[in-house]
Amino acid sequence: MEDAREQYMEAAIALSFQAMREDRGGPYGAVVVKDGEIIGQGMNEVTSTNDPTAHAEMTAIRQACQKLGAWQLEGCELYTSCEPCPMCMAAVYWARLDTLFYGNTKEEAARYGFGSQTIYDELARSRADRKVSMVPLMKEEALAAFKEWQQKSDKQSY
Repeated sequence: MEDAREQYMEAAIALSFQAMREDRGGPYGAVVVKDGEIIGQGMNEVTSTNDPTAHAEMTAIRQACQKLGAWQLEGCELYTSCEPCPMCMAAVYWARLDTLFYGNTKEEAARYGFGSQTIYDELARSRADRKVSMVPLMKEEALAAFKEWQQKSDKQSY
């Protein structure tokens, strides 16, 4: 089992080199594995696609979900070349992945100039103390959708 895990991590790390060397984005790669098969893979393509969500983990998760035809990845593992940023970590939880294996830590990423730690720090602040202004607007109108959702008999909970 250990050898297989190392092979999956090697695949994620290879994607991180590919992303960087092909000028697609930063040195990040990820693969999703289910039952010993890679079902999703991704590399950072933020700068080449002008998409701030085109992180390796997000791409690998999207691809795995498409392959399975499901939005949940229970029974799957994610191998990523670096500890995920807050956006990708949230996607790991939303997708319900079983296990996350990572190479570099978020602290190491910060030492090399990547800003995920800034976002972790911001999310720990109160809404009032964040750099991005957060202004409540039209709460009652927005709440109407939640109230209707609550009454919906065929809703799919997640």
